[in-house]
Amino acid sequence: MEKIFHLKEHGTDVRTEVLAGLTTFLTMAYILAVNPNILGTVMDRSGVFVATALASAIATFVMAFLANYPIALSAGLGLNAYFAYTVCLSELGGEADAFTIALTAVLVEGIIFIILSLFKAREQILNGIPMNMKNGISAGIGLFVAFIGLKGAGIVVNPDGLATPLALGDFSQAQVALALIGFVITLVLVHYNVKGSVLIGIIATWVMGMIAEKTGWYVVNPDAGVYSVFPDFSQGLQLSGITKTAFHFNFAWAGKNLLHFIAIVFAFLYVDLFDTVGTVVGVADKAGLLDEEGKLPRAGRVLLSDAIGTVAGACLGTSTITSFVESSAGVAEGGKTGLTAFTTGCMFVISLLLSPIFLAIPTFATAPALMYVGMLMLSSAKKIEFDGDIADTVGAYMALVMMPLSYSIATGIMFAVLSWTILKVCEGKAKEISPVMWVIFVLFALRIVTLVMGWQ
Repeated sequence: MEKIFHLKEHGTDVRTEVLAGLTTFLTMAYILAVNPNILGTVMDRSGVFVATALASAIATFVMAFLANYPIALSAGLGLNAYFAYTVCLSELGGEADAFTIALTAVLVEGIIFIILSLFKAREQILNGIPMNMKNGISAGIGLFVAFIGLKGAGIVVNPDGLATPLALGDFSQAQVALALIGFVITLVLVHYNVKGSVLIGIIATWVMGMIAEKTGWYVVNPDAGVYSVFPDFSQGLQLSGITKTAFHFNFAWAGKNLLHFIAIVFAFLYVDLFDTVGTVVGVADKAGLLDEEGKLPRAGRVLLSDAIGTVAGACLGTSTITSFVESSAGVAEGGKTGLTAFTTGCMFVISLLLSPIFLAIPTFATAPALMYVGMLMLSSAKKIEFDGDIADTVGAYMALVMMPLSYSIATGIMFAVLSWTILKVCEGKAKEISPVMWVIFVLFALRIVTLVMGWQ
């Protein structure tokens, strides 16, 4: 382990790394339930589950051994919704087996990213972002992560019929109360420096959920999206579904409808590129992996791992694989090397055999971990220089504000880059804008044009 992951050099040990990897897995295990539910609207659900688990394991293993970073990967949220609802059901609604066209687009996107990574184009993008903006991105992701946790537990809800877009949830609901209790448990354990505090908080909240279900406080109602927190082995493992998703491509349609296909690929490229950049910057900053200049060593390997994962996912039958912001939960537990990622990857493999157990962990049980990690990542806001150049300040501010409010990491970065670049030009400091930032600006400007024209 020492020879492969250089644990002593990073000031860590096997126990800490394994615990961090387990924590990361439990905070992102929900994707094994969410992704099949979303893609299952256009594909075989059991096949999507197997594809998601295998692709996540492959991509995370590549990250562990190629880049030696504690970053785990899986099917990106938002990208899977675009895959199913926008591409398959809307744009390609009249096509038979529309998912094969979407998988082809994901495959092409992944190949393009591998090429960009080999030529260090994505690495230049990652290291070309101004430091103040990076701090804003890290803090913005912290708020975004916390919001995911609050929303998943029902602590914050989207009320019907009210003028306010958000409101406080119903505290009489078990999931709301238990998530808050779990958060307090996590914080108390952290205060007393208990190893594995985040993981213990997840398990404790899950156990309380089981008790609540047995006593009738937590009422199971599948029609309302409230499922049992107890594992259900009655359906078996259903691993054979992978044959209905793996290597189902449609290059013939892509060739006959080239412009439409390019538009689909570009949309996947856009979201994946900047979600990955934002996530990697945020997790790396929290793990103390950025150097004195705010650059990430071996950034090319990190991004190549992401690209390889996307290609593997497309071949197996799932939407874009990308770096997960929940990796920050493992970092909070002390994860610093690829051994953390390797452990998470192993758990994805094991999940194929124990899927009923992992799928039973409810979102309100992982909410305390996300809320705690969000608090830690928000601390990067202290590094933002608000008294300096207005362009640098606004760039960080827009990333910090827009990520949680738009519910999108990529959108937060878009507003940050556009505002920063425009203000730099207005200040007469265009020479300070690097070629990389100009390229990013043009990409985002084109994205704004597509939104204005209604080309989603």
